[in-house]
Amino acid sequence: MKVLNVPTTKKVIKTTGRKSFLDTRSSFHVKNVSLREKVILLLIRDLIRLGWKVKTGSKKSFEFIPPSRYSKQIIRHAMAYSRQEIIKKNEKWLNENLELCKKNLARGRDVIKSKIIPSIEICQTQEQNNLFRGFRYYWSSPASDYVGRRIRFLIRDNGLDNRPIIGIAALGSSIIHIPDRDEWIGWDLKTRTERIIYMMDAYVLGALPPYNYLLGGKLISYMLASNEIRELYKEKYKKAKTIISKRKASDLALIMTTSLYGRNSSQYNRLKYGKSLLYKPVGETAGYGSLHISNETFLAMKELAEKNGCNVSNVFGMGPNWRMRVIRAACDVLDLDSDIILKHSFKRGLFSLQLATNFRSFLKGDTNTPKYRNIPLERVVDFWENRWLNMRKKNSHICEMVKNFQPSGFIIK
Repeated sequence: MKVLNVPTTKKVIKTTGRKSFLDTRSSFHVKNVSLREKVILLLIRDLIRLGWKVKTGSKKSFEFIPPSRYSKQIIRHAMAYSRQEIIKKNEKWLNENLELCKKNLARGRDVIKSKIIPSIEICQTQEQNNLFRGFRYYWSSPASDYVGRRIRFLIRDNGLDNRPIIGIAALGSSIIHIPDRDEWIGWDLKTRTERIIYMMDAYVLGALPPYNYLLGGKLISYMLASNEIRELYKEKYKKAKTIISKRKASDLALIMTTSLYGRNSSQYNRLKYGKSLLYKPVGETAGYGSLHISNETFLAMKELAEKNGCNVSNVFGMGPNWRMRVIRAACDVLDLDSDIILKHSFKRGLFSLQLATNFRSFLKGDTNTPKYRNIPLERVVDFWENRWLNMRKKNSHICEMVKNFQPSGFIIK
C-alpha cells in the first residue's frame, strides 16, 4: 500500500506533539505558523482522527499509512465533524427558519390515528426551498451544495388537515465516473458521455419525525420508483436537450443511490416491490472523495492554492468535483500525492433503481426509446403500508415514540 509522505518543519514537529492539537473535537488555534504549515497541520489532524497510522519517515517528513477500510464508527465521527462545521456556519439562518420547520411537522398522536396519504411537492417557492434546506440539516450526513441539474421534493401527508411533511428527497446529476457502475451498465467513455444525461443520483432521501419511526424513509424510497416522480421529472426537463446529440434530456431511465455507511444499507436492503428487489446492489463507490477532509482544512487549502496562483473558482463546468480540484491544487503546492489522500475517502454501497425495463440498452444507445415500468404511486404506497407500516404499528414501543413527538420539541443540533 502506498504511504503519504508529509513534509515537516520544526514548528510542525513541535505542534503535532501537543495534546491540544490532537484533540480533534476543537478547531485549530496554533499561532505563529505559516499558511503552508497550517495546512499541513490541519491535514495531519484530519488523517489521525480517521485512524491513519503515522511513522517518522525522516527528519524532513512523516509517513502516513491509510487504513484498508474505515469502520462505521470512524465514518460517523467524520460525518459528525463535517456536519457540525456546516451547522455552525449556518446557525443564524437555522435560528431564523426553525419555526417554519416546526409548523410543517405533524403531532405524533395525530399521525397514529390518521391514515397516511403521501403526496409529492416540487420545491419551487422560497418557502419550499427553505423547508428543504432546513430539514436537510437534520440528518447525520453533512449537507452540501449540489452543482448541476437537481430536483427537490417535499413529501407531504394529505391524511392530515395541515399537510405536514413526511420527509424530503432530491435527485441530482450523476457523478461522472464510478467504475463499478459504469462496468455494470456496460459503458465506455464515449457512450457514458453521451448517455449519462438519462440517469440521476438520489443524493437526499429520508423521513422526518414522527414518520421516521414508522419507516417513512422506506416509503419515500418506494415513491421514487413511481410513475409520478418520473412524470414530474419529465415535465421539468421537457425543454432540455443533450449538448452532443441535441436529443431531449427529459427521459429518466435509472436512478442510482448509495448507502450511508459501508456497503450495506438498512434503507435499501430487502426493499422489495412484489417479489423483486427494488434497489439492486451493483458494487460500491471507488472511495474517491473529500468528505474525510474537514471544512476548516479545505478552506485553508483553498487559501493556499489561491495565494500560489491556482485557479480554484467554483464555476459549473470546470470539473466534476470542485472540492477535489481545490484539494489537488493545494497538494500540488505542498508536493503531496493528492491521489493517496482523495482515494482513501469512504467507500459506499451502490444501489440501482431501474425505472425502465430496457434501461441498459437505452443507456448504451442500443435503443432510443425507454420501456417504463408501470408503477402508480397509489400502488407503492399500499405495498409499503401492508409490508412495513402495519407491522411497525404493532410495536407498542414504536407507537409510544410516535405519540410522544411534538413539533415544538424539534431541534437541529
